[in-house]
Amino acid sequence: MNEQQKWMDYQDRKSDWRNGAVVYQVMVDRFAPSLDLEAKRALYAAPRRLKEWSEVPTKGVYLEKEEIWSHELESWGGDLASLTGSLGYLQELGVDAVYLNPIFDSLSNHKYDTNDYHKVDPALGSRADLARLATHLHERGMRVILDGVFNHMGRRSPMFREAQQNPDSAWREFFVFRSLDPEDYRCWMDVANLPELNLESDTVKDYIYRKPDSVVQSYLRQEQIDGWRLDVAFDVGLEILTELTQCAHEARPGCVIIGEIYNYPEEWYPAVDGAMNMHSRAILFHMLRGRIAPPVASAMWETMLEDASYEHLLKAWLVLDNHDTPRLADELPHPWQQRLARVLQFTLPGTVCLYYGSELGMTGAQDPENRAPMRWDQVNDNPTLTLHRRLLQLRRGEPALRWGDFRRLHSNRLFAFLRRFQSVRETVIVVVNPTSEPVSEALQLRESKLQDVTVLRNQLGPETFTIYAGLVEIEVPPHDVLVLKPDVSPYPRGYNRYGRMR
Repeated sequence: MNEQQKWMDYQDRKSDWRNGAVVYQVMVDRFAPSLDLEAKRALYAAPRRLKEWSEVPTKGVYLEKEEIWSHELESWGGDLASLTGSLGYLQELGVDAVYLNPIFDSLSNHKYDTNDYHKVDPALGSRADLARLATHLHERGMRVILDGVFNHMGRRSPMFREAQQNPDSAWREFFVFRSLDPEDYRCWMDVANLPELNLESDTVKDYIYRKPDSVVQSYLRQEQIDGWRLDVAFDVGLEILTELTQCAHEARPGCVIIGEIYNYPEEWYPAVDGAMNMHSRAILFHMLRGRIAPPVASAMWETMLEDASYEHLLKAWLVLDNHDTPRLADELPHPWQQRLARVLQFTLPGTVCLYYGSELGMTGAQDPENRAPMRWDQVNDNPTLTLHRRLLQLRRGEPALRWGDFRRLHSNRLFAFLRRFQSVRETVIVVVNPTSEPVSEALQLRESKLQDVTVLRNQLGPETFTIYAGLVEIEVPPHDVLVLKPDVSPYPRGYNRYGRMR
């Protein structure tokens, strides 16, 4: 590839907001206290229960009558209006897009059991509130992404109830009944509360994504949302995902479709614009737990990037924790593990996906403990927030970390790589030592424009190292990470080794 073509490719990457963005995940009910809780208190009538913001969710009991767990009916009262009022915090952090867990009408607090796709749950607001949120985000240079639960609905959906009771109902085609027995229907993971949609039906496809007034397209067109994260996209399948993504792009060019895909990410693009890259999370966590050697982990990353399309993986979400996993502090118990994971999330290729409160170091094991209300009392100078602010600032200021190429650096004991973009001045070198021993090695720097005797400065500490003949001798303490940048400043009397280097 010649220099001109490479420059044009880089410009294309940079102009696409979906590449290397920072996405902030919000459970609307748990993010910001309602501005007028009394006005909607009646919406939390039994079997729902309204909790105090200071309370922490705990596992409840199974309710035979409602056929749902009690903790799934507990709410904290946050809504779209209170989220809109908190956008200053997200803008100050440097967030590019806000991803909302499901907001459709349903009985549960998590809302993965949809009653009505075309209606926002009244406890969270209305479609007008959603449009207002989108407008405010766009005015601040941010975007909004909704959670699309299109593989299944909730058992309490009027559509499903009618289909159950009447074999001749127009909604019957929307579900898969295996016999005339109304309880003999296909459901996700055999969970009776989640009847699967018959996505093989053209009628269902028209309703979900094909037509301008379909669920997918109507929110893109009317409320001007900027994309969808697709729940259990691995179950939806490549063929349907491909058509859904195409329809979404026609409705709103430049929108993003992200699939919840735990699989190896090869072949899922362009069926979706990006996967939730849980495979990369697994590699990093295995390395930080000592289950995969650092050089093998870096080779796995290189192989994944080659197999799964680099342009895809720049849009794929790098997730450390979310509503389905323990929070990072519970998943990786040692502070050094958490620090290394966070630094890698911000320096490896991809889109950073932060789960609300992760930047504060919030804790929480499995559901529902990992879904506690936002700890606004911790928005101070706590060290985890300080680290995130530094990483967000670093990522905003370094084009190579958002849009640059990835090159693995050969090492015997380290996880090491180089990111490069349009200019050698933008090169970033990341070296991770997750072992319990200090490591001293000579690394080959795979960037031909890095000049001899250039000093590399750690962006997260005081260390400096000097390049000799394309190699750098480094020392990395145990459980530590270096983020190195070349010092390209001129000498005191004007001599500059980089004066003629792009």
